Amino acid sequence: MELAELKSRILKLLKEDEEFRYAVAGLIGLDEILKKLDRHEEELVKLREDMNKLREDMMRGFELLNRHISALGARWGLMAEEAFREGLRGVLEKELGFKVERWRAYDEKGKVFGYPSEVEVDIAIKDGKPILIEVSSHVRASDVYQFKRKAELYVEKTGEKPERLIVVTPYAEEEAIEASKKLGVEMYTKI
Repeated sequence: MELAELKSRILKLLKEDEEFRYAVAGLIGLDEILKKLDRHEEELVKLREDMNKLREDMMRGFELLNRHISALGARWGLMAEEAFREGLRGVLEKELGFKVERWRAYDEKGKVFGYPSEVEVDIAIKDGKPILIEVSSHVRASDVYQFKRKAELYVEKTGEKPERLIVVTPYAEEEAIEASKKLGVEMYTKI
């Protein structure tokens, strides 16, 4: 048999005989290559799993950091509100002759918050006329409506109608400003 004929028969067998094709592939090291590819694929899968775990850990870390920053911001907001409230009290009492107090009442019907709870609001009184004041670091429209419900509870509990309703804030959302106009609440803000 000639070399050309032998080559032709081998190529025909490789095309037509699957068992022969696998035997030849095994002899030329395809088995070894496939095993290495399988190992690499396993390593890639493991690496992908590790990366996913790392990503999840990073996301949890970012969420935790965000919660801490939010908590600090909320804490700072509360401290700033209290400091501002005390400063406002000093100005109103010492400079303008108002008497400033914190009014508290129990809202058994849940008129203000939607469930029975203690309600607080600052009141400035001059010549026997009450002015209700809400001090907050950030005011949303819902806060304005809530303040209006506090004023309604005040009227219900005391029988006195406040002369004015005032909100003091460094930041009011646009919807809050619109709500204050609609409800007759005076808004003092830098924005």
